Amino acid sequence: MKRLACVYIMSALLGACSRSSDPPVLETVTAGPVVLSLRAQGELKSASAAPLAVPGPQWAQRQLVWAVADGSWVKQGEVVARFAAPQSKLQLSDALLDLQRNALAFAGKRQELDVTRDKLGVDIAQVDGELAIAQRYANASELALARDAILDAVQDEHFLGVKQNVLGWQQRTGSERGKAELALLDAQRATNQVTADQRRADLEALEIRAPHDGLLLLKADWSGEKPRVGSAMWAGNAFATLPDTSSMEAELYLPQTQSEGVKIGLAIELSPVGAPGEKIDSTISWVAAAAAPRGRESPVKFLSFKAPVPAASLARYHWAPGQRFDAHVILLRADKAITVPNVAVRSQGGNAQVSLMADGHAVERSVQLGVRGPSRSQVLSGLTARDRIAVLGAESEIAKPAKP
Repeated sequence: MKRLACVYIMSALLGACSRSSDPPVLETVTAGPVVLSLRAQGELKSASAAPLAVPGPQWAQRQLVWAVADGSWVKQGEVVARFAAPQSKLQLSDALLDLQRNALAFAGKRQELDVTRDKLGVDIAQVDGELAIAQRYANASELALARDAILDAVQDEHFLGVKQNVLGWQQRTGSERGKAELALLDAQRATNQVTADQRRADLEALEIRAPHDGLLLLKADWSGEKPRVGSAMWAGNAFATLPDTSSMEAELYLPQTQSEGVKIGLAIELSPVGAPGEKIDSTISWVAAAAAPRGRESPVKFLSFKAPVPAASLARYHWAPGQRFDAHVILLRADKAITVPNVAVRSQGGNAQVSLMADGHAVERSVQLGVRGPSRSQVLSGLTARDRIAVLGAESEIAKPAKP
């Protein structure tokens, strides 16, 4: 019986609770000074940062042997990194050795051609003399020489004429062939010389110097690793950046869901994280065309935008690139305006409506909204000061107009 009594009492209490409802949360509309803002975070960057790449011709291999520490202040012309190129040094030695071999081969070939040309010249001169003698005797009369001697001279003339033509052909072809062989050796020499010059230039490009004063920031590779002594690198790859500290800007980010209303020209208040007293005023100078994820770990999209930082503030507070910043984007600053909580606004057929309390009941009231902030929105028309609106819990008490 006791258990049944307890069950009955509990059921009665639950029924009483279900029949009761909490009163709606009300707010009295006021008109006064209003500031609607968004809070963003980002970091200080240079508007123009000089990229520093690994020196040398494209795809030449390098080994880092020394570099200034990341975040070090460097002066213009100062060496910030040194590299070694053992492979290029070996290639230069091979190219110089090939040049010496080519020079020896060229000199040997020229000497061989000179000897061959001189020998052919001697043979041709000897044949010319013998041919002249043979021609003289071949044309002699039978009274001067015996018939057998004349016939021998005629045969000698024919043989010597053929030999003269052969020697002339050898001289011509030997000269052309020699020129071709010398041209080939000369082309090989030019190729070896180009290789040697490239390797010399490669070995001369083993230092990085600062193009201007600034704070050196080492560049991380695709895996997030920054250059370290002993690392193998390729010429042309990014090594570091040297921001121009005379022109700085804050690059800021907002989640896409909170970025409505951000546009160029809006006022913005900037201060370093942890130092709210170092606050300056600026304006948004650039807004990204679309929101995008900031990393591969999260699909959340952020809208990025930038605001310049005056040089006087940089010198006064000694801010440095990479420093984290807080920002308040001023969506609306008015001396007198009406705002309502966003939770009190409903959309009905594309129109904004609020619940206005009248005679103890909530009635729908259409309003025209202006600037929408993260928690409150500006009301341009539809409400006046001292109106009372329901913020929460008025849905069950709304007196809707009767249907015709």
